[in-house]
Amino acid sequence: MSNTQTASQVNAQNNDGTAPAFYTVLDERRSVRKYDSSVVISDAEINEILEIATKAPSGSNMQPWRFLVITDAELKQKLLPIAFNQQQVVEASAIVVILADTEMYSLSEQIYGAAVKAGYMTEEVANNFITNSTNMYSSLPAERLKDIVIFDTGLVAMQIMLTARAKGYDTVPMGGYNKDQLKELFNISDRYVPTLVLPIGKAAAAGHPTTRLPLEDIVSYNAFKA
Repeated sequence: MSNTQTASQVNAQNNDGTAPAFYTVLDERRSVRKYDSSVVISDAEINEILEIATKAPSGSNMQPWRFLVITDAELKQKLLPIAFNQQQVVEASAIVVILADTEMYSLSEQIYGAAVKAGYMTEEVANNFITNSTNMYSSLPAERLKDIVIFDTGLVAMQIMLTARAKGYDTVPMGGYNKDQLKELFNISDRYVPTLVLPIGKAAAAGHPTTRLPLEDIVSYNAFKA
């Protein structure tokens, strides 16, 4: 894709005249703030969205993301003031709170043990990964470890939004909420860092298209230009 081409223009260039599904999903994703509250997404479908999204990469495959899914109407109402009264948290079918686990390395035996069982690595290699990952991450300064797990949860968050759109649903990533109050409401320990509140549902009003900076303002090759 050239610097001046949009995804829509690339879509139109397919030999058979059809748009690649991936580019269609990218084009159609919007941040939606008004939802049809009558639409219910089943727990099974939410789980399917999350399972697909967790194909996202993460440092050492530690998968530090944890998901708190809120579908109960009373809990949504309690979440409303915590989210500064943004109505999407009560109107959307489900709210996914994405948390970063700062002790994700404690599951390294489970993670690498599964890799051995799947035939992806030997037990000896897995044991080395378990030891090295545990030693490295457990010895990092708290702020550095926090940076790592928040970065990884950002990757999975984007995958959730794209997966939801591919299934015909809409989302809006929310950073505007009181993290301390959210942790208190759901009794979340300091081990976990709330990174994003993500409503998922069917739009009652379409999200507005937005403009993006031109590539010449944001891309440098071989030498950085401010």
